[in-house]
Amino acid sequence: MSTTISIRIDSELESMLDKVSRSSGRPKSEVVREALRRQLTIDSFQQLRSRILPFAESQGLLTDEDIWREIS
Repeated sequence: MSTTISIRIDSELESMLDKVSRSSGRPKSEVVREALRRQLTIDSFQQLRSRILPFAESQGLLTDEDIWREIS
């Protein structure tokens, strides 16, 4: 099942959306869905990261290099 939502965007964002839609040959709705999906994924990752960060720090995992060293 799909849902339809309406949003208001300013003229600058509309212009950017038009350009991306034209240059990619994709409908505006597809561009918006992809951008929303990407942003929501980023937000989910950041929320998860902030929840697990204290546990990682307590194990001495402070940097990406620390993580890679542990999993390699």
